[in-house]
Amino acid sequence: MRRWGTALAALTLAGAGLAATAGTAGAATTSRTANASAEACATVWGSGEKTAQDANYKPLKNIRAGQHDCYDRLVFDIKGGTTAGQTGYRVGYVDAMYQDGSGDPIAVGGGAILEIHVAAPSYDPEAGGETYPGRAGKPLPGVDIAGYRTFKDTRYGASFEGETQVGLGVRARLPFRVLQSGDHLIVDVAHSWATAR
Repeated sequence: MRRWGTALAALTLAGAGLAATAGTAGAATTSRTANASAEACATVWGSGEKTAQDANYKPLKNIRAGQHDCYDRLVFDIKGGTTAGQTGYRVGYVDAMYQDGSGDPIAVGGGAILEIHVAAPSYDPEAGGETYPGRAGKPLPGVDIAGYRTFKDTRYGASFEGETQVGLGVRARLPFRVLQSGDHLIVDVAHSWATAR
């Protein structure tokens, strides 16, 4: 009986040692995965204002949002836009948002407000008809950001003097970038500063 007890104790200790080794290996794997993820998300975007000069005014067709591993994305679809014919923009953080033209305040939820001006009116400059159905102070039509890590609110400002104004409520003042690809103007806001070096 004593031999069985000794053997059982030895097996128990050996099992505990293997579990501890497996736990250490699991922790190391988790740490490596987290480091690889942080490296994949590393950016140098910063949070300062970003601008580009207007090349031409093409009408805004749509605004849509998407989620990615490292950032949330807002995309402006511009009718007839091209990478060669760059669309002008001005994107930066503001303390409060005021509607272009009227100066009326527009409440935007979140910890910080990213104000976006795109040189793409919500109407056709030639024909005069509406091309995007935004309404002042209202959420962007068809943009559902429920469950997003960074985006907390969207508000349409105005389409005034050839520009469309949008307020993007984000969790905090986080790094962002602005890209253009074909007929898309893209605003990405990082999930955190820790992954945006």
